[in-house]
Amino acid sequence: MPALKWGLIGASDIAATRVIGAIRASGGDTVGVFSGSADRARDFAAVHGLPNFTAELEGLLGWDIDAVYISSTNALHFEQATSALNAGKHVLCEKPLALEAGQAEAMVELAEERGLVLAANHHLPGSPLHATVRDLVAAGAIGTVLSAKIAHAVLLPERLRGWRLGKGTPGSGVILDITCHDASVLNPLLGTPVAVSALAVRQAGWNTGGQEDAAMTVIRYERDGQPPVLAQTHDSFTVGYAGTSLEVHGTEGTIRVTDAMTQDTAGQVVLTTGSGSQTVDVDCSEDLYLIGLRAFTAAVDGTGRPTATGRDGLMALKVALAAQESANSGRTVHIN
Repeated sequence: MPALKWGLIGASDIAATRVIGAIRASGGDTVGVFSGSADRARDFAAVHGLPNFTAELEGLLGWDIDAVYISSTNALHFEQATSALNAGKHVLCEKPLALEAGQAEAMVELAEERGLVLAANHHLPGSPLHATVRDLVAAGAIGTVLSAKIAHAVLLPERLRGWRLGKGTPGSGVILDITCHDASVLNPLLGTPVAVSALAVRQAGWNTGGQEDAAMTVIRYERDGQPPVLAQTHDSFTVGYAGTSLEVHGTEGTIRVTDAMTQDTAGQVVLTTGSGSQTVDVDCSEDLYLIGLRAFTAAVDGTGRPTATGRDGLMALKVALAAQESANSGRTVHIN
């Protein structure tokens, strides 16, 4: 596969802690970083050994790079991804792809028109745990799927309690931060999401930004020739000790996955049927972001597909936006 040359749009925590290492491990080279703050760009480049930095997006897009990784604040994704695609660069964009479904759809269509790869950096669908669950369901291991449940309640690290909680900050709040990750797992597993009901609240005393930090949703999925499926999610920035999990219930059994929604892969899959319970062997040794970077590189090479395509990211965004609208309005929201 090609050794991609990358530019970073956003001097972010996720780039620093996860993605730069994954780019290098996948055989790629990080050429430099853009930040709206020249000082931040310079300091970030120095810390991470990047040869170039800039406070001008056009400057980064003029470098000799193949692809960009966008991890700026959510409200900037659409404009920056569009600029990168128009400059002929492949794009790996953090979730959510945009703040409006129409914007995300425009990004997808632009990438397709230009023959470029657009992918959402949803790391969870590439997890061996979730791949195993999809395989088990497809093989009929639990019969006809009836329902699913995700527990994705975590404690937001103190260093990240900034713009994510600002009530006046576009794209902030727990739903666009976490619920869209849940949708990236549930959508390829359960079918087409058609309706969402949600409630959201503010719980943490340290949440001075005012944005909701906990939410529960119910999503209705439909598939041709199958009964509708109900999926429940609990997403939170306020729970420190619960761990994360996924359950999928069918007419003939249940799949339970522990540590299912974390950035690391040390979880366990247990299949329970009328014959009893058994642990399914899953190799969880590989970093999820490395899996994603390898898949992206293969897509650029024409020999594979991203872990989450642009259209996958669009559908995850639609679920999250519907949940946000439902929480704000008190009504069930139907997805077009």
